[in-house]
Amino acid sequence: MTNITLYGIPNCDTVKKARAWLKAQGRDVAFHDYKKAGVPAERLDAWLRTAGWERVLNRKGNAWRALDESLRDGVVDEASAKRVMLAHASTIKRPIVEWPDGAITVGFDEGDWARR
Repeated sequence: MTNITLYGIPNCDTVKKARAWLKAQGRDVAFHDYKKAGVPAERLDAWLRTAGWERVLNRKGNAWRALDESLRDGVVDEASAKRVMLAHASTIKRPIVEWPDGAITVGFDEGDWARR
């Protein structure tokens, strides 16, 4: 039975590193591909509640920079950020991992993950 779910995009370098690290640790992981399966809105709500929209939204990536400036300027709160993330999954920081204890992590931090 899978007890970890990793959300991301398969060609993302950070997602590749995270998946390889988890595999090397012998962890059973379910992978949710945003490109194929979309962003689960109810999960996004949980991530936003837990980590906050400013942490979940990736404003440093190419996907963010590729958005129209007026769309980027319109992201001022959780609701506007959620709309953008649902419409443009690549603007979500990667990976997001849901751990067996219910915690989530945003991004890959080997040191933090080793303590899980």
